[in-house]
Amino acid sequence: MAARGILRDVLARYLGCTPAALQFRYGRRGKPEVDSGGLDLRFNLSHSGGVAVVAVARGREVGIDVERIRPEAATDAIARRFFSPREVEALAALPPKERLEAFFRCWTRKEAYIKARGEGLRIPLSSFDVSVGREAALLAVRGAPEESSRWTLAELQPGPSYAGALAYEGDELTLTFWDWAPGTLPAPDASGTA
Repeated sequence: MAARGILRDVLARYLGCTPAALQFRYGRRGKPEVDSGGLDLRFNLSHSGGVAVVAVARGREVGIDVERIRPEAATDAIARRFFSPREVEALAALPPKERLEAFFRCWTRKEAYIKARGEGLRIPLSSFDVSVGREAALLAVRGAPEESSRWTLAELQPGPSYAGALAYEGDELTLTFWDWAPGTLPAPDASGTA
């Protein structure tokens, strides 16, 4: 509930209204949208543990994911079940001490991408490949080779013991980061930042 309240506060700042005045609806694929009065505002929210992240952009889809790094969740069996063969192979090639963070980098990148697409788990997680290294990238989408050039992935570092990723359409976007506290966000600009 707190994350949704923060989302309302952030979006209201972009739209110059009160959080209570926001009108939400669902797009044709079920992704939440807000009536943005012609500003073509897109957003996405994720939370894990005590951290929430919000992405906002104009005129392009965005997806964001954050996960608390939990060793018990980063098993080889989970990787084989949800990751592509290419990703599983890349993880296995890493030194053991690097695999935990790489697992969560991969996980958050995959989640951010499917959230940006607005189709959720209708996109099989094994049907596309993301990088597992420090540099975030959508490497390939089976059956849609143009997708990897249509989307950009960025690594986020939302806090100690957390991994995060942002996916957005296109390749040029000014990223601006804020820590939220009531009344402390700067006024957003009109440049289409996320």
